[in-house]
Amino acid sequence: MEKILVLDFGGQYNQLIARRVRDHHVYAEIMPYNGITVEQIREEGYRGIIFTGGPNSVYDNTSPHYDPAVLDLGIPILGICYGCQLIAYMAGGRIEGAMESSEYGMVTLYSGPSVLYDGIPDESIVWMSHTDYVNRLPEDYTITGTTAKCPCASMENASRNIYGVQFHPEVTHSQYGNQILYNFLYKVCKCSGDWKMEHFIDDTVEQLREKIGNKGVVLGLSGGVDSSVAAALLSRAVGKQLTCVFVDQGLMRKDEGDFVENTFTRLFDMNFVRVNCQEAFLEKLKGVSEPEEKRRIIGTEFYKVFWEEVRARYSGGYFAQGTIYPDRIESGKGDAATIKTHHNQVKMPEDITFDGVIEPLQDLFKDEVRKVGEKLGLPRDLVWRQPFPGPGLGVRVIGEVTAERIRILQEADWVLRDEVARSGYDEKLAQFFAVLPGVKTVGVMGDHRTYEELIAIRAVTTDDFMTADWAKIPYDLLGRISNRIINEVEHVNRVVYDITQKPPGTVEWE
Repeated sequence: MEKILVLDFGGQYNQLIARRVRDHHVYAEIMPYNGITVEQIREEGYRGIIFTGGPNSVYDNTSPHYDPAVLDLGIPILGICYGCQLIAYMAGGRIEGAMESSEYGMVTLYSGPSVLYDGIPDESIVWMSHTDYVNRLPEDYTITGTTAKCPCASMENASRNIYGVQFHPEVTHSQYGNQILYNFLYKVCKCSGDWKMEHFIDDTVEQLREKIGNKGVVLGLSGGVDSSVAAALLSRAVGKQLTCVFVDQGLMRKDEGDFVENTFTRLFDMNFVRVNCQEAFLEKLKGVSEPEEKRRIIGTEFYKVFWEEVRARYSGGYFAQGTIYPDRIESGKGDAATIKTHHNQVKMPEDITFDGVIEPLQDLFKDEVRKVGEKLGLPRDLVWRQPFPGPGLGVRVIGEVTAERIRILQEADWVLRDEVARSGYDEKLAQFFAVLPGVKTVGVMGDHRTYEELIAIRAVTTDDFMTADWAKIPYDLLGRISNRIINEVEHVNRVVYDITQKPPGTVEWE
């Protein structure tokens, strides 16, 4: 399989670069700049290397640097932003700081002859985000693009297949950025495009069968996209050798536990074990209102129940997880810094031993996981399930979590989802849900004074969830949602809509 190495120098778009490469049917993997040597790069047989951007200045000795020998490997290289400056620095050029004014946002690129710009107009819009710039080119390099403020917006040494762009072709704001990446992959790296989901499924199933043999596999099924797709893939590979343990803590959306059980017992050949334990979770949460404490309790209790079930039912074989590629990156891989520890990157109890851990989705991004799920026959409602917090409705009920408060929120959330789906507006929203803030308000219903719960609606649009805008839902749709919730959900007399952007707010309330 053809591979492109995305060498990460701390840029915020490292995953986006890899995703753009994979969109062109070429497999890309991300490695921290200090996590792989030049010799290892040579041995891996990469077709090309992409240096990412980063927040540092290359002339600062404490900034990320790399062995200049990488330029002599004969492997095509594309440097982006900091990566462009790093190439120039390693090759003997000079980087300067403090331009007359920094370049941030969309600017006009004036490009000249270059294989990177094949099929692209001489003037186009690109996305810049820099203060430093290449002030003096290395020997044998030429400038191929400029902007009004940046004298070297792109450069190349075509004879050595080394290219650098000061802008970010991977972001959608760069008008022809996708074409630039395509040109690098296919015209410079000579890739053929052999990374396809159909091949991934067939190859993975074959590898799983060979590795597992006649042994068993146990997987913790949350009902989320990742664990569900992992379960479907393993089911296709080994059938009844797979045991899925589904811990229903009673904090899921209305009827979601039944939906998960019906889906997997109807569509797939596996052993499905459902553990209903809402009462135990609610008992642990009694009197607790602090958000992080609720998260801790829910997480601790979940794994306690799960591992107890595993101990009772299973011995030997393999343990499977729905880990995906961003989980591994963000949890720290090699010498990479740990951003956060994901729920499926935790250590298992010492008294439970398996022959190994299987993570069939560990090299996929979320949208690739969804594509696999669709091809495996999972229902669209499950494959395109919205992001849902690990603690479930426990962090959408603000304050203490009780059975009654969960019921109220489940009913209100169901009405919201039903009405938005009926209108077809769900296709325009990245995420939408109801929150029970724990605020009671005065109302009048049937000529009687009421003092009941308030429901808040949250709906956002976003490309990456790093930033998000509140969704401009039509007033008539909001009106129908409010009317139905107040009339159909007992103990609710008021509905409000959250119009806070991220930042300063977050998508979730807790």
